[in-house]
Amino acid sequence: MICDLRSDTVTQPTPAMLDAMMHAKVGDDVFGEDPTVNKLETMCAEMLGMEGAVFCASGTMTNQIGIKILTQPYDEVICYQGAHIYKYEGGGLAGNSQVSVRLLKGNRGRISAEEVLANINNTKDIHLPLTTVVALENTVVREAGSFYRLSEIEKLSELAQSKNLKMHLDGARLFNALVETGDRAIDYGKHFDSISICLSKGLGAPVGSVLAYKKEYETKARRIRKAFGGGMRQAGFLAAAGIYALNHHVARLKEDHLRAKKLGEALQKSSWVKSAMPVDTNIVIVEVIDGLTPEMVLSKLSECQIKALPFSATSIRFVTHLDFTDVMLEKCMSVFSKINF
Repeated sequence: MICDLRSDTVTQPTPAMLDAMMHAKVGDDVFGEDPTVNKLETMCAEMLGMEGAVFCASGTMTNQIGIKILTQPYDEVICYQGAHIYKYEGGGLAGNSQVSVRLLKGNRGRISAEEVLANINNTKDIHLPLTTVVALENTVVREAGSFYRLSEIEKLSELAQSKNLKMHLDGARLFNALVETGDRAIDYGKHFDSISICLSKGLGAPVGSVLAYKKEYETKARRIRKAFGGGMRQAGFLAAAGIYALNHHVARLKEDHLRAKKLGEALQKSSWVKSAMPVDTNIVIVEVIDGLTPEMVLSKLSECQIKALPFSATSIRFVTHLDFTDVMLEKCMSVFSKINF
């Protein structure tokens, strides 16, 4: 029995999801004629309190389109120093949008209105790029799935509006945050100009992300998707999986969180673990003891058919998901306690 905890992107479609995919009605999405894609886009826009949305191949694509529709070359984006849009998207901010980045430390990746205010450039100083966008990530992948509450976002939104700044949300795991906070997805729309959500992470779809936005960005977002090579033609088969995921896999994210907490508790008791970040959602990050490397630990885990991901020179990441069961959890907890160096 293989326990794959490298990411929540490793899930397989459920039988019911596969059935929905196989029976999807499709058309040419580049011509706007795929009814299932259109349904997914309308569904996501309404769910997030937005006016439009576009279905894309990946969260990287939706994030990159989101930043590009809100900026001009030589602008500056404010974000957390470990933000996915900065660290894990291949330098896309520089290459695709030609913007610079102001990196903030935040509190476990959650930047505050006070930090943002202190880092907005003077528009009259020609030596400095124009600050135009505040980008948030919810949940924060590098901080073990820490999350914003809507009350924190409201403060940032008020500041952004007062300073004529746009707001982008990398909501790859937004629904993981929402099942913990109880906030409503529809209330996010009033605070952001663009919102990216992933269907292929905790929600368990095989492929796809959606970028929702204000109506004024509709044509520009689709033009940029085309320029990025993102036209997918009969994409309704994939969109059907996303619709199924949104209808059936949101509430169950709580199960992933509970298993992650138990996993974290077991890891903290393990002799090879030095410390662990707080477990807020479905991501567990631990530091290994001095003298060990993540690769040394992962080699031992691999022998027991447990997969995880080296996350830094001293840390390992584990991510729970819908294909990680209670039986697998028990196996992992047993293996963790038996590993010695």
